[in-house]
Amino acid sequence: MLLFAAAGLSIGAFAQTVVFENVNVIPMDRERIVERQTVIVRDGRIARVGAAARVKAPDGAVRVDGSGKFLMPGLAEMHGHLPTPLASRELVEHILFLYLANGVTTVRGMQGNPSALERRAAVASGSLLGPRLFVAGPQFGANAKTVEIAENMVREQKAAGYDLLKIQEGSTSAVYDAIVETANEVKIDFAGHVPNEVGVRRAIAAKQKSIDHLDNYLEALEADGSPVRGADAPTRARELPFHVDEKKIAELARLTRQAGVWNAPTMALWEVFYSGQTGEAIRDSMPEVRYMPRSTVDQWVHSKNTLLQPYSNNFMGFGVGSKTGPRVVELRRKILKGLRDAGAGIILGTDSPQTFSVPGFSIHREMQAMAAAGMTPFEILQSGTRNAALYFKILAEAGTVEQGKRADLILLNGNPLEDLSNVARRAGVMAAGRWIPESEIQQRLEKLAAAAPNL
Repeated sequence: MLLFAAAGLSIGAFAQTVVFENVNVIPMDRERIVERQTVIVRDGRIARVGAAARVKAPDGAVRVDGSGKFLMPGLAEMHGHLPTPLASRELVEHILFLYLANGVTTVRGMQGNPSALERRAAVASGSLLGPRLFVAGPQFGANAKTVEIAENMVREQKAAGYDLLKIQEGSTSAVYDAIVETANEVKIDFAGHVPNEVGVRRAIAAKQKSIDHLDNYLEALEADGSPVRGADAPTRARELPFHVDEKKIAELARLTRQAGVWNAPTMALWEVFYSGQTGEAIRDSMPEVRYMPRSTVDQWVHSKNTLLQPYSNNFMGFGVGSKTGPRVVELRRKILKGLRDAGAGIILGTDSPQTFSVPGFSIHREMQAMAAAGMTPFEILQSGTRNAALYFKILAEAGTVEQGKRADLILLNGNPLEDLSNVARRAGVMAAGRWIPESEIQQRLEKLAAAAPNL
């Protein structure tokens, strides 16, 4: 079933000319608002930006009244996961639209497969409506047990056309070094986790393109320099007190900035993991779970409740207890703020659809979590717009609202620089020139909510 043939969401809609009239533009090149502008979009690109008094809409264009509204670049989910190869066309369209419905017009899909490459091509050609996709290959880790296997995987993924390599837990130092050397040789980025045996300092020195989830930063704060966990570590989680030297945060942040390493912190998800709330309580506090399959939500509830059990009180080596969990969250916020203060690169990511991280909707929760760590609204919005374009080295064509750039845009009813919650107050979303008014987004979301339980 093609979900987007109805409600005006035709596959060829991107070819139309759309004009946003008398709109306040948030270019995201720096912190500013350019008031009362007219923005003309043609053939999927921003054809012109100019003062409303001087720029007129072409004949036959779709005209959108932007009075009192704010136009900004679409957001990027920089740590997302795409449906598995066995997923139905209906589920794929479902997930991709959840992203678009929330203004997410770019997704860096971590842990890919050949079907993800096909979906990337389908979106690019216009035969599948969804955010622009950048796709990692199958993950490295337990399936790359030797140097030779790792080297072959790197070359195969480069040849297959993946955009980057996904580093996962479980790699030895020798295997990691082989991945780095071969990736640099064939010129493909590598990003993701930091294997415990490698450690964050070594990953920074290797100039891993991004470190996701702030992986291994907390371990690097150990006061005595010893590893918190590893191949020989006990399965029982560490509980308080675990001794850290917070003065190391500034040094690690400086090294990160100097190496040009990005971070996708996925703060909101980790706060779910380390929360003392039950899975049922979290589920009931998140209305957006109605858009996910019932089996998926039930699994999320079970996974969260398992973490709270005394026999399993362990996530990423640390306890999820009433004392340890809040301390982990506190330290992660301090690490993120340290990275921000040092000028290190930060990109917006949520690990959706991980536990209670609903595609698209999770972006709004992530932005609030980043604000709680001390980042400003502009810095947070920049992490999902201009920074994403810098990460992909496509700033010449994306990431800001400027003439000639891709028309990936969000029209908002309130100023997000004043209040981040205004990012959810949409008047519509544009993906590669396809204009989707909020009324159509809501109609489609209602249909998705009705279909979701049984997907």
